[in-house]
Amino acid sequence: MNHGKDLLIQGITELKMNISEKQTHQFINYYEMLIEKNKVMNLTAITDQDDVMVKHFIDSLLIVKSVDLMKISSVIDVGTGAGFPGIPIKIMFPHLKIILLDSLNKRLNFLNDVIAKLKFSDIETIHGRAEDFGHKKEYREKFDMCVSRAVANLSTLSEYCIPFIKTGGMFVSYKSSISSEEIAKSDRAINILGGKIISQKTYDLPCSDMERTMVVIEKNFQTPKKYPRKAGIPSKEPIE
Repeated sequence: MNHGKDLLIQGITELKMNISEKQTHQFINYYEMLIEKNKVMNLTAITDQDDVMVKHFIDSLLIVKSVDLMKISSVIDVGTGAGFPGIPIKIMFPHLKIILLDSLNKRLNFLNDVIAKLKFSDIETIHGRAEDFGHKKEYREKFDMCVSRAVANLSTLSEYCIPFIKTGGMFVSYKSSISSEEIAKSDRAINILGGKIISQKTYDLPCSDMERTMVVIEKNFQTPKKYPRKAGIPSKEPIE
């Protein structure tokens, strides 16, 4: 575990953050729980210790290149899966109130075990689809920021995510890559939903030869009530 631990510390240091011994232990415990649970259910295809530290944990924290998380207080992670990017963000920024949303209950049962083991407060999981929770008054336009590493085109992701954020808040999409065509196609949808792309930057992932593109969308006005549309429609018929 020492090499993985060293990589983790190196990557976090390259992102200009300091990591405590407690936080280091939280990441190691999270990794061990992830690998153990992955033996009985499909949480991640990435299982090598070094790769998890870099491609999941450090990658989740790349958001600090685009957003000052000390100025944020509430976050929803849409399509969180095995807890990325929400859990690594919570470890490094424990002041944040975080909601982890996913449509698969088995994944959330795992995350509830992680939350208990790491002794977090102000974090909870919710089971369901973004299209449904985006209309619930206790979640709609309640968050400073929405994050998502989910794989979908930006128009679809924006319809899932922008309804959750307050006016003046942000949606940050983690993209493996994004074409100018995808940006152009999503621009009208983002505008209809109340947002505007304010930043689109590609960063080198520390301790690897990979890149990650972070798209930051600021919300300028309330999302029209009709959005998000019914479950399944945003992915089949993106706003154009």
